[in-house]
Amino acid sequence: EDEAEAAPAELPDLGGQTISIAMENAYLPFNYIDLETGEAAGWDYEFIDEMCNRLNCVPDYVETRWDGMIVAVSEGQFDMAADGITITDERAEIVDFSDGYINIEQRLLVRADEDRFTDPEEFAADPELLIGTQIGTTNYNTAEALVGADRIQAFDTFDFAVQALLSGDVDAVVMDETAGQGYVGVNADQLTLVGDTLSSDQLGFIFPLGSDLVEPVNAAITSMKNDGFLQEISAKYFSDNFT
Repeated sequence: EDEAEAAPAELPDLGGQTISIAMENAYLPFNYIDLETGEAAGWDYEFIDEMCNRLNCVPDYVETRWDGMIVAVSEGQFDMAADGITITDERAEIVDFSDGYINIEQRLLVRADEDRFTDPEEFAADPELLIGTQIGTTNYNTAEALVGADRIQAFDTFDFAVQALLSGDVDAVVMDETAGQGYVGVNADQLTLVGDTLSSDQLGFIFPLGSDLVEPVNAAITSMKNDGFLQEISAKYFSDNFT
C-alpha cells in the first residue's frame, strides 16, 4: 500500500492526437524566436513538448498574434493557447483555463539610467511620464489603474513597447516580471526592473469551453510539479540563468 501511494499517478494517453497550439513567439521567456538559430524557443515549448511526451500527443504550433488569440481559441480555431495568459474571471467566461502553473508579479521595466522615479508611486505622480504596454493584456489594465488611459501608449507586442522604451518614446513598460527578466537578459546594460509588485496573478493555458484536453493537461502539470521538471525549466527561464 505504501508503494502504491508513493507511485506517480498514471497519466492519460491521448493516442497520438495532434493538438493545435497558438503561440505568439514574441513574449520572452515563454515563447520567442532565438536570435542565434532563428528557431522558436522558450518555456512554453519546453513544457508542451514534455507534456505531449507524457500524454502521447503531437504539438502543432501555430504562430498567432496576441490580439485576437483568446477569441480565436474560444471559437475553436485552436485546441489551446500558451502565451503567459493570466487567469481572470472575465476570460473564463469564454475559455477554459488549465490549473495555474506559475504565479507572476507585474513590475515596471525602465531604462537602466532612469533617475526620475524609483517606484510606481513616484512614476504615477509625474504627469509628464508615459507608460507603454501591450494592448489587450492584464498589464494594460494595471497600467490604466496606475496612471489612466491618457498616459498609456499601447503596442501590438511587448517587443514594440520595449523598443519604444529604449528609444525614449515611453518612460516605463508594465509587464510580467518573468518576461521583464527576459528583456533585461537581452539588454542587461540598458534595462532594469524597479519598484514593488503592481499585481500578483496566476498563469494558465486556455482551451475552448468544454474541451476534453483540460483534464489531461492538468494531470501533466501536476506530474511535472511532483517530479521537479516544472521547477527545472522555471529555473532555466525565470532567473538570471536566462539570457
